[in-house]
Amino acid sequence: MNDLDWFIFIGYMIGMVALAVYLGKSQKNEKDYYVGGNNINYWAIGISTMATQCSTNSLLGAPAFVISVGGLLWLQYELAVPLAMIAVMVLLLPFFRKQSIISVYEYLEKRFGPGTRTLLSVLFQFLRAFSTGVTVYGISIVLQHIIGIPFWIAVLCLGVTTVIYDFFGGMKAVVYSDVIQMIILYMGIVFCLYYAIGLVGGWNEMWQLFPSDMAKTIDLKGHGFGDGKTFAFWPMLFGGLFLYVSYYGCDQTQVQRELSSKNVDDTNMSLFLNGIFRFPLVITYCFIGVAIGAYMVKNPNFINLITNSSGAVNYNLAVPVFVLNYLPHGIIGLVIVALFAAAMSSLDSTINSLSAVTIRDIIERFWIKGSLDEKRQLLWSRLTTVFWGGMCIVFSFFVGNISKSIIESINKIGSLANGPILATFLLAILTRRATGKGTVVGIIAGFCANFYLWTAHPEISWLWWNVSGCFITFTVGYYASIIFNLEFNFSGVNEQFIKYSAEGENKNIDDLLFSSNAKKQFNYKKNWPKYYAILAGYFILMIIVLKIIEGFSR
Repeated sequence: MNDLDWFIFIGYMIGMVALAVYLGKSQKNEKDYYVGGNNINYWAIGISTMATQCSTNSLLGAPAFVISVGGLLWLQYELAVPLAMIAVMVLLLPFFRKQSIISVYEYLEKRFGPGTRTLLSVLFQFLRAFSTGVTVYGISIVLQHIIGIPFWIAVLCLGVTTVIYDFFGGMKAVVYSDVIQMIILYMGIVFCLYYAIGLVGGWNEMWQLFPSDMAKTIDLKGHGFGDGKTFAFWPMLFGGLFLYVSYYGCDQTQVQRELSSKNVDDTNMSLFLNGIFRFPLVITYCFIGVAIGAYMVKNPNFINLITNSSGAVNYNLAVPVFVLNYLPHGIIGLVIVALFAAAMSSLDSTINSLSAVTIRDIIERFWIKGSLDEKRQLLWSRLTTVFWGGMCIVFSFFVGNISKSIIESINKIGSLANGPILATFLLAILTRRATGKGTVVGIIAGFCANFYLWTAHPEISWLWWNVSGCFITFTVGYYASIIFNLEFNFSGVNEQFIKYSAEGENKNIDDLLFSSNAKKQFNYKKNWPKYYAILAGYFILMIIVLKIIEGFSR
């Protein structure tokens, strides 16, 4: 990097912090800090959702996956997104937005009681902080390579800067800065792809050089149950569906920005936009993997640039090394800013969400007696943001060897708990007989089952964990609830304990349960079945596009 690149990089950093400070001036309480006063436009939320999902894990990990793991089979994962958006729009987000909550786990207390709320909140906090450590790790290895500084200093550069930015900005700054970051991000991806295609000799030459077996986009032959086909069509479609429904519908980092919308219709519209526009974005950065992979065939010495002193090849470095060695200055600065923007868009929203659930589900729920005034609410919110920023930094030192590709690493971590978490909310929304105590039993069963699969049956695709965890948790949780209900009825347990367990028959929970008349239940202004049909049709279109892409290599 030369002076021009550094000027672009430092200018971006100063601009983001200044924006956060400016937007933070209007904050008065935790509602302003965490959900932007419920006054953020749906289009900004939709773009912000895309920016967060398109993190450094994606920009580094997806090309690394394309080059070294499974080629363009990763694109099968995207087929589940529009279907997942339908499920989230129908079954999950409207219930949360209608309750005017900040932490998604507040809904669980209304339905099941404080025990289930606390368990899910604590589980989210640990797993999300650990997986965010992967994000910090990913961009830090880039900074280490660019600047030549020790890894730990690179971690602190990203972590401290983002914590300062998030400390002042809150959710409104997170969302609107993500819009800016998304523009920079896509510009950087396009520039990188343009130069990479040029260096291999053009579009047709790129596909001729890229191995044809790696250009396969759909693999219908495998099932992922010990056949070595971890990334076959069926585990990626069904595993991806359950993962994305859980991620977009039950994960605080995503749900919190959806809760910042003006109304339920805006919440659904932001999800609809994400379901449509995410696919072209993912195709673009996967094509970078194709271009660099083709360049490596033409120039085998490139692999030496991403090989460390011990002889291990780190494919996560392929994109930044390519950028630094083959792109002109100025464009280098822009692409590096894009990588940094991707990391910030994920990290800032994550630590803001971790802070939100810590304040709402732990500190205000169990620790502080009495209500906080607005000034103290804001202070506590910002202090917990600093705490979680520090924890994510610490975790980043322990995630480097989980997988060859960091995008696979972060999905493996999440897949342990995605299914059980999703099943918990489905038990709450779809069933009247489920209880808090029975649901907790189901969560433990689902999580333990997935952990067993990871340790004892690594031959089973980790994508199936999302499905197995959900079904086991739902089934065990439901029947355990019935058993506990019978025990209550026969043992004469006192009424207060039953109410604490939040069993459906002891209070009115109709407003918390799914109804076939959603238009009346949520007072929709839009004709949402039409939008569901568009997303279903888009799923078919995506399959056609993938087959067309596969044909490029023939």
